[in-house]
Amino acid sequence: MLHLKKACFEDIEKEYAFVRDMPVDENGLTNPWSGISFEDFSATALPQMIAFSKGENLPEGFVPETFLFLWNDDVIVGQFRIRHYLCESLRMGAGHIGYYIGKEYRRRGYGKEGLRQCLEYASKIFPEDEIYLRVNRDNIASLRVMLANGGYIHHEDEMKIYVRIRKQEI
Repeated sequence: MLHLKKACFEDIEKEYAFVRDMPVDENGLTNPWSGISFEDFSATALPQMIAFSKGENLPEGFVPETFLFLWNDDVIVGQFRIRHYLCESLRMGAGHIGYYIGKEYRRRGYGKEGLRQCLEYASKIFPEDEIYLRVNRDNIASLRVMLANGGYIHHEDEMKIYVRIRKQEI
């Protein structure tokens, strides 16, 4: 059964393996912990994820961000990040939600269902009436996931497509 769960020490071994194996940057979702050691993950990365979700120890210009893992039974298949509100750079850029589905788990509906669950979770956090998302123009699969979850194309530029989802449609 697919479900989202916040980053936590209880699941550290599986969270570590998933984050370690995520690319540094895939389709705009960055992962500063790609290739990290278990010691550094447990001492730095995971505590940072948990603190960020509480709005603690945020670097200059950052907003609170909750890290959620998408589980299929006892296997992590994806990661979702929810930014609690938008600063100007997020409003013009990455938006509220970023996500990554492991390469071996793609084309199975995990992105669509994971985003649906993430939107339900996130709609209780956001003060805005619309949820902002962004996708690379060449990432058609992710665009389809967003549109299937009630999104509409708000605008585009040379590199990105900006999608909005109205909270009342969630």
